[in-house]
Amino acid sequence: MNDPAAVRVLLVDDDALVRSGLRLMLGGAPDITVVGEAADGSEVPALVDALSPDVVLMDIRMPGVDGLTATEELRRRADPPQVLVLTTFNTDEHVLRALRAGAGGFVLKHTPPAQIVAAVRSVVAGEPVLSPAVTRQLIAQVSGDPGQLGRAARARDQLASLGAREREVAVAVGEGKANAEIAAELFMSLPTVKTNVSRIMAKLGLNNRVQIALLVNDAGEL
Repeated sequence: MNDPAAVRVLLVDDDALVRSGLRLMLGGAPDITVVGEAADGSEVPALVDALSPDVVLMDIRMPGVDGLTATEELRRRADPPQVLVLTTFNTDEHVLRALRAGAGGFVLKHTPPAQIVAAVRSVVAGEPVLSPAVTRQLIAQVSGDPGQLGRAARARDQLASLGAREREVAVAVGEGKANAEIAAELFMSLPTVKTNVSRIMAKLGLNNRVQIALLVNDAGEL
């Protein structure tokens, strides 16, 4: 019998072998339960309604509704599940769109099982699955984007709505700093940093730290 307190995961990938492998590796974790599978993004809304997953492990490239569109639709919901994107990071430039839409991070399809399990646990805890180095690499890809000028103006307006302390915290998040580093740098307690990060996300309508980092970059603060 499944543990009702376990993290509920929905697998979305058009490759049945990939889904089977993911189910096998996640099934070994006592605190994670795979509650369903989908082969296309079009199946996701109904399955989320029926199964109430905590995390959707989402492939990007699918023949019908792709994972990017499905992620954007999910994250527009009032109480959406977390989304972990399945990607081949070095070749898939669309991961930025997924992160802007509110995905909690990404995992490579050939990531070791223990790291995939850890990634699921992290996004449920509200921690994006991106190291500071990867965050900086993603942000670097934004430069030269033809839509950057329009985003820059919007981002500056959004940051202007923050208090001075909140803005300092936002810039530190954009620099890829962890909460403990921010606390030490800004002479704040760890709970105060966490409160500021939560307040920033609420004020700006963002879902996670990666979106804060992208916004700060768009505003030209890095």
